[in-house]
Amino acid sequence: MYVLQTEQSFDAAHFLKDYKGKCSNIHGHRWRVVVSISSEKLSAEQQTKGMIIDFSDLKKVLKNICDYFDHTFIYEENSLKPETVTALQAENFRLITVPFRPTAENFAHFFYEELKKEKYTVCHVEVYETPDNCAIYKEQ
Repeated sequence: MYVLQTEQSFDAAHFLKDYKGKCSNIHGHRWRVVVSISSEKLSAEQQTKGMIIDFSDLKKVLKNICDYFDHTFIYEENSLKPETVTALQAENFRLITVPFRPTAENFAHFFYEELKKEKYTVCHVEVYETPDNCAIYKEQ
């Protein structure tokens, strides 16, 4: 089995609604996303001969997803009052609503699914909120 791994990062704020602790407040992270893809065989095509894929293709896809979230405030849908959202938008803050609680675990699953949509055979995705703490998603 051959495995390729690449990573990107983005800076974004979030909070965890109904959490009993510090993370219930708005705070930011440098989110680090590490992706591993695999293949049983290597390509025989001229450009990618001897490779799973061209690293630059995988890096570009991951970077595009991370860039979408970079320097934003990510929040779970229905976790803020409509007037709060309106006030933040009036200040021209870049807000991203997600349909899940914005935890490292849920982001690992989100990135996994996004890469699968791009037809990659994803081994696993690691999402770091801090240099020492990460969540990993992989299918059985």
